[in-house]
Amino acid sequence: MRILLTGKDGQIGSELLKVLSQFGEVTATGRNEMDLAEPSQIQRIVRQVKPELIINSGAYTAVDKAESEPDLAKSVNGIAPEILAQEAKSEHSLLIHYSTDYTYSGEMQQRPYFESDFPAPNSTYGKTKLEGDQAIERSGASHLIFRTGWVYSSTGKNFLRTIMKLAKEKNELRIVNDQTGTPTWCRSIAIATGEIIKSLIDKKEDSLSKTASSISGIYHMTCQGETSWHGFAQAILELSCPESIPKLLAISTEEYPTPATRPTYSVLSNTKLQKTFGVELPHWEDAIKQCLKNIS
Repeated sequence: MRILLTGKDGQIGSELLKVLSQFGEVTATGRNEMDLAEPSQIQRIVRQVKPELIINSGAYTAVDKAESEPDLAKSVNGIAPEILAQEAKSEHSLLIHYSTDYTYSGEMQQRPYFESDFPAPNSTYGKTKLEGDQAIERSGASHLIFRTGWVYSSTGKNFLRTIMKLAKEKNELRIVNDQTGTPTWCRSIAIATGEIIKSLIDKKEDSLSKTASSISGIYHMTCQGETSWHGFAQAILELSCPESIPKLLAISTEEYPTPATRPTYSVLSNTKLQKTFGVELPHWEDAIKQCLKNIS
């Protein structure tokens, strides 16, 4: 099977690279190989590779910077997925795409969000990601959109690495305590995606696209449980440097203003994912423990 992967250098993409080779020939692209802000490059690469499976893990993820770069964010998050979906339909490919909890407003606090809940993003990042989701849904291509959130990795720039770095530099950390979500390890996402691909291959009809056509749609894919950024930071510190934890102060969102508005509550229900594919990601605390074992 020919597989085209975008965003190979990102958190999810770099983990997917470790999983996808078991399924076939992988053409992995980053910005140097295929700039998602350039439609002609996307079309050219897809038509060259002629993949049976396209996995779009590439995205514009600089949430705050997107407020000052809305056109670039729209190109990568909104327009690129639409082009990938059009090409997927033309090539009779299955498109797997990753989206975000930031497509929701965060005003629902009595229960986790279901896929049927109305999206109402507060930020440019969330709005452009929603545009991409909707374009894929309209395209008629066979697709699986996995919405995740609070993604972190053992490498690169992310909340976990930032907290570990600051813990070595400061005696006191001020962390927001009134935003609630679910920290999700990028490897958990990649493993779950691999399990889903395997299940589709096992059921395969004429093509992967045809096999997935009846279950095309949006699915939530996060670790289990929920916490605040403060709770996330506390868990990181207790597990990574229990002997020298800096003082952790809980602050409000108002005390830490940012250009982009974050959802107050963005916990996602994974019930649909579990019922459809029999896949369940680990609890967020268990995933952090596993992730930290990868950091020397």
